[in-house]
Amino acid sequence: MSSRLRNYLPVPLLLALGSIAAGVFYGGHASAASAPDDSVNKSLKSFTQIYDVVEQNFAEPVKPETAIYKGAIPGMLRTLDPHSNFFDPKEYATMREDQRGRYFGTGMMVAPRSGKTVVVQVFTGSPAAKAGLRPGDVIMEVNDKKTAGLGVSDVADLLRGPRGTHVQLAIGRDCLDQPATFNLIRDEIPRSSVSEAFWFRPGIAYIQVKNFSDENTGKELDDNLKKIGEKDIKGLILDLRENPGGLLNEGIEVAGHFLKKNELVVSHRGRTQPNKNYTARSDNGGKDYPLVVLVNSHSASAAEIVSGALQDHDRAWILGETTFGKGLVQTVFPLSENTGLALTTMHYYTPSGRLIQRDYSNISFLDYYYNTGNHDQKNLSDVKMTDSGRTVYGGGGITPDEKYEAPKLNKFQIEVLSKFAIFNFSAQFFCARPDHSLARGWEPDDSVVDQFRGYLKKTDVAVTDADFTANRQWVKEQLKAQMYLAAFSNEAADRVRIEQDPEVLKAAESMPKAKALLDSAKKQLVQRLSQQKNAE
Repeated sequence: MSSRLRNYLPVPLLLALGSIAAGVFYGGHASAASAPDDSVNKSLKSFTQIYDVVEQNFAEPVKPETAIYKGAIPGMLRTLDPHSNFFDPKEYATMREDQRGRYFGTGMMVAPRSGKTVVVQVFTGSPAAKAGLRPGDVIMEVNDKKTAGLGVSDVADLLRGPRGTHVQLAIGRDCLDQPATFNLIRDEIPRSSVSEAFWFRPGIAYIQVKNFSDENTGKELDDNLKKIGEKDIKGLILDLRENPGGLLNEGIEVAGHFLKKNELVVSHRGRTQPNKNYTARSDNGGKDYPLVVLVNSHSASAAEIVSGALQDHDRAWILGETTFGKGLVQTVFPLSENTGLALTTMHYYTPSGRLIQRDYSNISFLDYYYNTGNHDQKNLSDVKMTDSGRTVYGGGGITPDEKYEAPKLNKFQIEVLSKFAIFNFSAQFFCARPDHSLARGWEPDDSVVDQFRGYLKKTDVAVTDADFTANRQWVKEQLKAQMYLAAFSNEAADRVRIEQDPEVLKAAESMPKAKALLDSAKKQLVQRLSQQKNAE
């Protein structure tokens, strides 16, 4: 797992279920294909009888929406595959909101810390940022409703609301004796799915696609590359690590940005759906610079479609870990009561014809989602060839051209991060700076590092002086990223992490391999065209 983009916390299972299964089509309202046979009628009758007994005799009153929405329907879907999913009204509305790439609220990310709800990020230009909220602030009340005992999702719901509405927060801060009151006006909070492109090295640009859930992902990629000056790019690092996927059309748009018009991106095949091919919709305009794509075991769905298409067409050098292996297509059927059903209807195949989906037949869904590093075996029954004749394997995600395993955290690093020591120290550090500012280009000097060392000795973080000395450079890097998050913006902190990321550095070093692959593919194309001409 990349230590760059995560907050070193386990991802809840429900989050994994919701995000990885997000690559969807939209279907019409669900309807029965034919009249149910006797076995179905008997099963439905049995279910009704069981439900009646439960409703009449259970120790507590039974809520139908809980028993059906959270119990019976999900239970049925779990017998089918890991990705078919039911959305209750709240989940369905949230999914649609996510895909539009917009929501209304205060503009901050919150998380649980020691039984409290704490601000961990404040989005640039948001109402929270304008009001002066900071990472480390404890949300104690929202509109006079105390947050003690509430879950983080409950607090997040209180913060959301229609644009232009007022919300009052009572905030606890280390350097304040009493809670402070902040009055905010909710507004639209833009959420981009593509980072700003920047020059990682002279001539080598970097851009990250975080997900494909935003209906503007393809346009965001185009706009960000144009902004940096795509004509000057001599090599591009496209980061798809931790990308859980999303909308098929956006994956096609992103892949098509680097392919030639009408080149195959992906195909799907299903029992009740016709087989269909999806091709690049517009010519890439001569964008034939070398391309290195970063993937890991959390790159899924549309991220695998993009990396698989670019690999099959020898357009990119794929670096990292074998991807998740999510190649099931969900069609979303809107249902009554503002609910929805995401039902697996098809399978994805890369341009060479290899299946993306990983086998889930003999493992639990928990293993399927969390033991993603255990499926790195080649499926010898699904062997295909790229355009230039390189061997690739299907049925288990996208295997990279070059393996890279992110360095594992050592005992010291795990202890510091699990106790949120860097985060908490940063909050205290800025308490002494009323303007909450740092000079551009700021670096944590020995004085700041030693302050952090002293802070650790006053806490329950179990580290030795020898461990601290051995990890001093790592501490400086972590402090810099967290300080930039607090003093500048999420984007500034992300850039610091990227510039310090050894895998991104490896991608830059691998650019000659991407160029050699591209040159070889061009030569073979010329040879094939020449042979075809001679044959005529």
